[in-house]
Amino acid sequence: MMRDFLPLTKEDMNKRGWSEVDFVYVSGDGYVDHPSFGTAIITRLLESMGFRVGLICQPDWKNQKSIETFGEPRLGFFVSAGNMDSMVNHYSVSKKKRKTDAYTPGGVMGKRPDYACVVYSNLIRQTYKKTPIILGGIEASLRRMCHYDYWSDKLKRSILLDSGADLISYGMGEKSIREIAEALESGISISDITFVDGTVYKTKKKEDIYDFIELPQFEAMKEEKLLYAKSFYIQYQNTDPFSGKRLVEPYKDWYVVQNPPSKPLSEGEMDQTYGYPYMRTYHPSYEKDGGIPAIREVKFSLISNRGCFGGCSFCALTFHQGRIIQTRSHESLIREAEKFVWEDDFKGYIHDVGGPTANFRDVACKAQLKRGACKNKQCLFPEPCKNLEASHKDYLSLLRRLREIPKVKKVFIRSGIRFDYVMADSDDTFFYELCEHHVSGQLKVAPEHVSKNVLLKMGKPENAVYQEFVKKYYKINKEINKEQYLVPYLMSSHPGSTLKDAITLAEYLRDLGYMPEQVQDFYPTPSTLSTVMYYTGVDPRDMKKVYVPKNPHEKAMQRGLIQYRNPKNYGLVMEALLKAGRKDLIGFDKKALIRPRQQDKKDKKAVHVEKRKEKKKTIRNTHKKKK
Repeated sequence: MMRDFLPLTKEDMNKRGWSEVDFVYVSGDGYVDHPSFGTAIITRLLESMGFRVGLICQPDWKNQKSIETFGEPRLGFFVSAGNMDSMVNHYSVSKKKRKTDAYTPGGVMGKRPDYACVVYSNLIRQTYKKTPIILGGIEASLRRMCHYDYWSDKLKRSILLDSGADLISYGMGEKSIREIAEALESGISISDITFVDGTVYKTKKKEDIYDFIELPQFEAMKEEKLLYAKSFYIQYQNTDPFSGKRLVEPYKDWYVVQNPPSKPLSEGEMDQTYGYPYMRTYHPSYEKDGGIPAIREVKFSLISNRGCFGGCSFCALTFHQGRIIQTRSHESLIREAEKFVWEDDFKGYIHDVGGPTANFRDVACKAQLKRGACKNKQCLFPEPCKNLEASHKDYLSLLRRLREIPKVKKVFIRSGIRFDYVMADSDDTFFYELCEHHVSGQLKVAPEHVSKNVLLKMGKPENAVYQEFVKKYYKINKEINKEQYLVPYLMSSHPGSTLKDAITLAEYLRDLGYMPEQVQDFYPTPSTLSTVMYYTGVDPRDMKKVYVPKNPHEKAMQRGLIQYRNPKNYGLVMEALLKAGRKDLIGFDKKALIRPRQQDKKDKKAVHVEKRKEKKKTIRNTHKKKK
């Protein structure tokens, strides 16, 4: 195996002595050969299997020739929009165009199309009519079945149909990609690859499908939103690799079939995935453009786990990585960290040791290894399950070993911890060492909100748990003589949040004496429970109605309330308080969020002067009467 970047051009291919490639991988991102990037993992996996792989990164979708760099591959095309959904990459929650793209050389925006998987796949199909096309990555994974698309404000079909591709590899992909590649190499037609877990295929023959749950028909869901909510919840209950069933979604001319998810990777398989000979940086051809900005945050970070049993409603991890935690061995992580010290730009700081949730280093309970995650029960919500085995012992051991590596000055945790999991651990050793060694002055945590109604819809613990965490955090820092702070992530306009709830959050921030610099307005991305609530107006878990703030002006008011001290938000905050009947929060005392405007002050002073005059007049009259 040659230690070099994989071919980006025909010249690169020729240097390797290849006359053709077996697979072409088309990506919406620039080429970064680092295990934080899905493109790198899948192409290195294929290379380890002996396949010849060429990459076409950010092809010009307006030019058909851009897809012909290597000619027709012997076995097929893999297509990904990149590390992000292309629409999230392009647009803010207010649907305004973003100015930069961290996954493009120089951070330049506009180097990939909207709905990239569909566009790239159709571009390929125009030239190569019968060559197999397999979609993968986050965009394809979360759009694999009928889904609500926020940017067009409508239900969209499975991306498999709109793209003209043959197959979707959903989730993290290592196992399904391996099976697909082996099947194609053995001569099996792409249309016959219907047996691989972690894939979605299409067929016109319902009689060929076995042991499945049939979802509502696409056209019926377009007519009836509640049908979509029911369909989504069936999908949500079948995301587990051990208990998940095969799902069939009928269309007019097709049946889209989702096979059960791939099984979790073992520790050895995780080590293998992160042990390929990555170059660990972007392709040198991008140097002239300033490189790819996204590498900066991850170059000296370690991915120690996958999966998340936190189950936040607004997060798509359940659909993409699943709820079962998969971890790398300590040895694998230490080997990777030891490579850092030989990098010229390494300053002695490991920026992160984590994953979707940093402090999850084991399955929630041993039963998950046999039966999978519970269908109708969460591990941490609304309170920790009695079977949860909350322990940081393994994570602590790993962090201690990393701290001992020569030339490593500090090991930070930046990918976020679950504070409720920390509180569920009866042993405070991790909490103390977290504060002592792994916080860079500020620890970012995600309470998201304080209102009970909103937290219930978010799938987050009640605010009392966060308050206890805050109290203990500052107590420990005082004991170890450190001045460190908490930076809470907060979200506005989540389904369930009324103006009253937003004001409750503003009052909490007032009492805390904290105004966040950034606030995340709820973003309805594909395949989350919260997005379904946003679109349908019901919670798919119980089909009860949910208040959904959709009006842009109301959303602006809710966001403005969280940053009520910002002068730019004064008008919005004033309007929100008046609308909610909370004039008591407009004034000069400590409880007030805002003061009256200057004109209001003058009016108030005039009224006060008049009252004093009236009072003096009354006193004089009373005095005269007495005389």
